This record gives sequence, structure tokens and C-alpha cells, in this order.
Amino acid sequence: MIMLKMYILIMDKALIMLKNNILALAFLVLLCGCASDKPVLRGVDGNEIPPAFANFPDVPFPEKAYVDLDQTKALGSGESWIGSLAFDCPYNASRIYDFYVSEMPKLKWIEVATVRARISQMTYVRGNRAIQILIESDGSDDSCVTLTAIPNQSGIGR
Repeated sequence: MIMLKMYILIMDKALIMLKNNILALAFLVLLCGCASDKPVLRGVDGNEIPPAFANFPDVPFPEKAYVDLDQTKALGSGESWIGSLAFDCPYNASRIYDFYVSEMPKLKWIEVATVRARISQMTYVRGNRAIQILIESDGSDDSCVTLTAIPNQSGIGR
């Protein structure tokens, strides 16, 4: 009889521990699910700081692209920036090429020349600006892209 009571007591404790472990695991899974949301970066005034690409609204950027600050040299913002903007994206070079062929005309850019190659080159003009896009595969399914914006003195696209 004493052995039965001890067995029941041990089983009760094991059941309680199992329930606690299941609750802890469920809580951990819930926290991990919440952690996948990226935190919002806010300035000292409490306003949200826009992502880096928001400063260049006249050019489309693929989702999940991120700026390569070591290779970026851009002056200004909005629709009058000049310089080179380098970024990496998790898509192969062919998909990025197709992305720009599709998206640049939607922002009123006029295609001047395109070359699809190991390092693809694309040139577009709009008003008093020209943009050259270089797309290079990094050897995997990712791509390195450089957009260079310069003044358009040619009169093409005006």
C-alpha cells in the first residue's frame, strides 16, 4: 500500500513537471513567433525612421534588398539624388534584370540600352537625369546591384 502511494505521488509530480514543461514550451513558441517582427526604429521625437530606400522614391527596389554602405556614395535624396547606390538582394541576377525591365517604366523611366550578360547593364533616362543599373551575380542565387544616377545632358527622354 505504501509503495502504491509513493508511486502515485511520483506520478503526480511527473505529470505536474510535464504540464509545466509543455506550458513553458508553448510560451517560448509564442515569444519566438512575436520576435519575427522587426522592431520599428524611432527618432528622438518618437516618429518612425524610414528605411534607407525611402530616400530614393524615384527608383524601384526589390523586396529584401539591403544597402551596402561600403559601396554606396549618394548625395541628396528624393528625385534629385546623384551618385552610386549599391545593394545586395536575395534573388539571382536574371530575376533582378527582369524586375527592372518591368518596374522602371512604371516610374516613367525610358529605356536607352540594356545588355544582359554576366554583369548586366541597363541605362534609363527621365527628365534631366539618367540612371545606369549594373547587376552582378555573387556566385549564388544572390545579386549585387549598383544604381548610378547622373545628370542627363543628352536631351534624350525630355
